[in-house]
Amino acid sequence: MIKPIGWETAGTTEFGDNPELSTRLISLIIQGKKTATCGALRDYHAEGITAPVPGQRELILDHLGNPVAGLAYTEVTIRRFRDVPEDFALAEGEGSFLDWTEGHRAYFARNGGFSPDMLLVCERFILVEQFDGPNGASAAQ
Repeated sequence: MIKPIGWETAGTTEFGDNPELSTRLISLIIQGKKTATCGALRDYHAEGITAPVPGQRELILDHLGNPVAGLAYTEVTIRRFRDVPEDFALAEGEGSFLDWTEGHRAYFARNGGFSPDMLLVCERFILVEQFDGPNGASAAQ
């Protein structure tokens, strides 16, 4: 993968666990409706990566591994699933708090198991740049 100009040192992140979910979540980010996400802390440990920190920038990859946008984290907290506040769940842009709860229970159940006590890395972010062209050319170029 060739990283877009200005993003050569940025890490990468993906959303969803299948092409359809990935496309839907990326669309919500591009539309400005999704400004938060979360992942199971156990997955960070299993993959040998650390949670992001505020100010860190990452490229968003689509389900084919192409860079489609760049984001910057503004807040990162660790919370138990049962303690995720409604405002955070709504910032994920995926519907009501009940929609978020049901969708994330199902997602975690199919990706390693669900427990209301499981620890989540809760991340808020801003969209910094969108890439439309081949190999992640900036929409602004």
